[in-house]
Amino acid sequence: MASLSIGEISAVVLDVSDLERAKEFWIRLLGLEVQIEIPDFAFLKPPDGGAGITLQRVDEPRAGKNRAHPDLRVHDRVAARQRVLDLGGSAIAEAEYEGFPWSVMADPDGNEFCIGEG
Repeated sequence: MASLSIGEISAVVLDVSDLERAKEFWIRLLGLEVQIEIPDFAFLKPPDGGAGITLQRVDEPRAGKNRAHPDLRVHDRVAARQRVLDLGGSAIAEAEYEGFPWSVMADPDGNEFCIGEG
């Protein structure tokens, strides 16, 4: 079967209320670099040029459950969880499925993401 791909994921876009706070959080958490910054947007990429995170400043607060979220693969989930907390994020829940545990976390704006070892 022929590939139906039209492209590749460039970034996950997160709505944030405080662009500077969000930028600092994600840069320090994942070692990202600012690729482009324009009013109300910050495009963050890893140094190796892979998929990144784009932050978009919005006026309205987050409401309801995220319909999509990033999953992060980490080497030490306990240490990564603490790093999120130290940077101003929060812990939402602990989960496990068929022997695979993960932590549901949130950035300072409440945008949820999961961390799991792998």
